[in-house]
Amino acid sequence: MANASKIARSLIEGQAALIVIDIQASTFIDDSVERSIDNMPGYKDRMLKARVAIDAARAAAIPVIFIQEVHHPSMVDFGRELDGDEDVHCLEDNPATDIAVAEMDFRPSDHLIRKRRYSAFFGTDFEILLKGLKVDTLIMVGGLTDVCVHYTFVDGHQSDYFFRVIEDCVGGSSVAAHEAALRAMEYLQTGAVQTLDATLQAMKSG
Repeated sequence: MANASKIARSLIEGQAALIVIDIQASTFIDDSVERSIDNMPGYKDRMLKARVAIDAARAAAIPVIFIQEVHHPSMVDFGRELDGDEDVHCLEDNPATDIAVAEMDFRPSDHLIRKRRYSAFFGTDFEILLKGLKVDTLIMVGGLTDVCVHYTFVDGHQSDYFFRVIEDCVGGSSVAAHEAALRAMEYLQTGAVQTLDATLQAMKSG
């Protein structure tokens, strides 16, 4: 049954932060046909487009928080992550695991959260940082739409954060998975899925 009493929300409610999910060096240096993690067509271009949102966030004094997936070379922290389609990835001693510093203009003043699981909230200091920054709305870019973006969204939704996912700045493991994840997130929060243009306008409006 449709919710007839849902509250109309602004694109940005309260204080915002831009959350950059797993845009790491591998995206730009690995052109293999078969990758350890599948990427939908056009994935790299979507990650490059996220830089526009990063620049706009800085111009609007919105904190930028980078999320980096990392795993110990011994693979002791993978858990069940290798039981599905993903092969070994994001090992700490591999330069491809580093944040894409040049492409995303990563700066010492930016915040960095390293995670061992799909959700940025699971076993990290992410929520402590969000509370310290007094963040209400999390604007998300990066990947994968159907994995780390989606799972971070769900965990944060259950902690009552507002989420906005810039649909043209996220990419999934496939087009079908990407689109299904966007629908699932929009189901949880009406207005969660936004375009880059609309988000840029909201950032400027302050």
